[in-house]
Amino acid sequence: MSRIVPPLLDMMRTLIAQPSVSSARPALDMSNVAVLTHLQSWLDDLGFRTELQALTDDPAKANLIATLGSGPGGLVLAGHTDTVPWDEGRWQVDPFAGQIRDERLYGLGSADMKSFLAMAVEAAGRFADTPLREPLIILATADEECSMMGARHLAAQGRPRARAAVVGEPTGLRPVRMHKGIMMERIVLRGLSGHSSNPALGRNALDGMHRVMGALMQLREDFAQRYREPAFSVPQPTLNLGHIHGGDNPNRICAECELHFDLRLLPGMEIDEMRALLARTAHEAVAGSGLEVEYMPLFDGVAAMSTPAGSALVAAVEKLTGFSAGAVDFGTEGPFYRSMGMDTVILGPGSIDQAHQPDEFLELAQVEPTVSLLESLIHRFCADPGSAPATQEKPEA
Repeated sequence: MSRIVPPLLDMMRTLIAQPSVSSARPALDMSNVAVLTHLQSWLDDLGFRTELQALTDDPAKANLIATLGSGPGGLVLAGHTDTVPWDEGRWQVDPFAGQIRDERLYGLGSADMKSFLAMAVEAAGRFADTPLREPLIILATADEECSMMGARHLAAQGRPRARAAVVGEPTGLRPVRMHKGIMMERIVLRGLSGHSSNPALGRNALDGMHRVMGALMQLREDFAQRYREPAFSVPQPTLNLGHIHGGDNPNRICAECELHFDLRLLPGMEIDEMRALLARTAHEAVAGSGLEVEYMPLFDGVAAMSTPAGSALVAAVEKLTGFSAGAVDFGTEGPFYRSMGMDTVILGPGSIDQAHQPDEFLELAQVEPTVSLLESLIHRFCADPGSAPATQEKPEA
């Protein structure tokens, strides 16, 4: 390799050392630009064309699009640069030190998922002097843990375009071609307060919400009968009633009640269609009661993802890893890449069990197998498109 980037572990530790928390609480929310600056410098040194893409929704945050080669087709290696907040007092190590102990790299983002981005740079460096017939694109996005703002911005622009995309979320290097989507919704009922001694004096929003909740629970049962995908550990959609608040005193008729819930979607369940059904269900549950209904999403939602089992990318990662592509219940940025026409798999080092946990770590035994896997995919989809990948040994779990 004629161009030099830092050693891989140094890159991983450098990214971990840059705090880049995403949070709905403004006091905790941070920029991700420091992380992107390091990635951009390394990729510039490898000959990539790099672009920092500021996000209009939050100028403190940005995406990085880095491209080696040109033309149609090619491969995207994608990861997010943000992390969740950390629990001060529960970590036994410094979340930003990148400490190595017992053959593990500890740190916030070590598994989810800054290390993958460093590994993508390392694998790309092995092609710095190789002419690519189709482009290699490394994407580093903002705000995945909170709003998926970065991936939404890319999809709205319809770029970048490629034939295939690998999202390096922690899967233990087992490929995933399907995952559930998620919606988080809010219903507010408004009635009329009055003295509790005479219910006719008011319109009780809590009574109405009881009917709404019953209707949602019946809809949950209907979903379980109508939709089923045995590839998931929980094979049906789930609807969770997560938060309720209403009223202010036991002896007053409740004038307002608010409910928050989520719906985990299977592939084939469209967000707009489900949202219309849920809103209609809420309105019908209290029809004729005199209660006012306000229905609104808490965020836009993330679609379910499904990549065809027979796609070239799925076939390649199954052969390389020795594992059949499966399904997971958590969501990723993958649906946004699918919406741009890319075959997409979720595949990366580390365990999802470590994500969002104190003392998050990545097993170092997975580092070289990940780089080798990415190297094989770059060869297959960029250097020699159409070639068959060789089977690799299964990495340690």
